[in-house]
Parts: sequence; C-alpha cells; structure tokens
Amino acid sequence: MTTVAPGSDVRRHELAEFLRSRRERLTPERVGLVRGPRRRTPGLRREEVAHLSSVGVTWYTWLEQARDIQVSGQVLDAVARALLLDVSERAHLFALAGSQDPAPPAECPSVTPAVRAVLDQLGPIPACVQNSRY
Repeated sequence: MTTVAPGSDVRRHELAEFLRSRRERLTPERVGLVRGPRRRTPGLRREEVAHLSSVGVTWYTWLEQARDIQVSGQVLDAVARALLLDVSERAHLFALAGSQDPAPPAECPSVTPAVRAVLDQLGPIPACVQNSRY
C-alpha cells in the first residue's frame, strides 16, 4: 500500500482548477478555432485544448480531473502555449505541477533613462537596443 502526501493531492486539485479556469476564459475565435452552433461550454472545450496542445483528450481530461498522473515539462509547455498563458501564469502552472519549466522566460533588463533619452532624440529614425545576448 502506498501513501500519498496530502500536499500533492491539494496541488493536483489546485492545478486542475487553474487549468479549468484558464480554459474557460478563452474563446474559440481567440485561438483560431470556429465556434460551433451548439456551444454550452464557457470558453474552450477540453477536446479543443487537447487538440491545440497535441495531447490526448483522455490524458488532458485526467489532468483536469486531478487524477494522480505524472506530467512532463514538455506537455505542460504545450498546454501553457495552447491556453495562451502569460509569464506569471506559466510560472504558476509549473509550480503547481512541481515541474521544471523547459523554456523559462529570459530576463531582460529594462532600458535605462539615459538610453531612453538617446532613443527619444533619434526622432522618426528606427532604432533598437541590444545587450550582450543580442
């Protein structure tokens, strides 16, 4: 007999609720799908999210039902892209899943006031600011 830590059970339910809430806020048109004539579900259907993220429908359903399954970083990445998650939502998704983000956001230093002043003086001339990483 195996025992499951209560914390992991709570996290699975929080992950399921988070995915459900993000799925319900998106419209089919926003992700490039056609809205059908009979639509009772607010937002996207589970099948649509599974299709957009190239994940099996049953597997995505289990994820949203908080079943005890192991989810990879690649699958979470695909689901995050399908649900159009921003940087903070994506970080929250990976934290809830207890997984490492395979594509963490690159921190970009902000433009200093001095550089901003130079850009403003260039007027209508196009300009771009680069750092050591391009």
